[in-house]
Amino acid sequence: MRRFIRNARGVVVFAGLTINTLFWFVPLFLLAIVKLIVPVNGVRRGITRLLMWFGENWVSVNRLVLAGSGSLRWRADGIGDLDRHGWYLVLANHQTWVDIVVLQSVFNRRIPFLKFFIKQELVWFPVLGIAWWALDMPFMKRYSPSFLARHPQLKGRDLEATRKACEKFRNTPTSVINFVEGTRFSEEKRRSRESPYRYLLKPRAGGIAVALSSMGEMFDAVLDVTIVYPDGVPDFWGMCCGDDVRTKIDVRTLPVGVELISGDYQNDRDYRRHVHRWISKLWQEKDDRIGAMRGDSQLSGRVA
Repeated sequence: MRRFIRNARGVVVFAGLTINTLFWFVPLFLLAIVKLIVPVNGVRRGITRLLMWFGENWVSVNRLVLAGSGSLRWRADGIGDLDRHGWYLVLANHQTWVDIVVLQSVFNRRIPFLKFFIKQELVWFPVLGIAWWALDMPFMKRYSPSFLARHPQLKGRDLEATRKACEKFRNTPTSVINFVEGTRFSEEKRRSRESPYRYLLKPRAGGIAVALSSMGEMFDAVLDVTIVYPDGVPDFWGMCCGDDVRTKIDVRTLPVGVELISGDYQNDRDYRRHVHRWISKLWQEKDDRIGAMRGDSQLSGRVA
């Protein structure tokens, strides 16, 4: 009976999230069509702002649905001085799909609507793929080293696509988020990739460097976000079923130095080395911070 009740709760919560997504998808889709066929930049910018408002409302209702399930509790440090009308590059560690829910809950209406770097294949994801496109999510195409060895003419094509995606954000306050590890963390991946960190995979600097060189002078700050689940990494279905998901978030606001935005990642070896040193230092500090946060059992706050 307990198992039945747990799964029934999960179905109800998941249905609520799905209905909310479909509700906002309809006007979003209609506006996306207008945005596509009207070539006037001023009109497109106005539609983009309205779409961002839809996205913020979507996140707010999702929070209410999850609050009803009583499953997600979080404490966030370092978010008091953020500006919803600013430009931010958000760098975060990544462990589970729940990370996205947590980040949206913490940052909604505190900074501009989060734009995720998304794998190009996900543009075909039912419903959400079209929504991500309409919301100007930057789609990235990644090539494996083995593929580039067979097709060297495509080297740098993925970074150029990232550069073009970032250009469209110049006219609207934007928060671009990058999961720097490129995939969700697991102990197996950490060992197989010979990561030098205890709780993180090796960071990938290419996407960050292109974002910084493309629109770095517009960023007000880099937000270094560290996410920790003291009771273990949760899964999305368990959260829907009411599993207690305790989350700690630490946000550090970092300046965007000139040395980070004035370079060519593909052709300037010194700039590339500088970016790698910067992100490696950032990642080592994050690894140490995760260790400290895992040892701190205090937690308060609830999604509402």
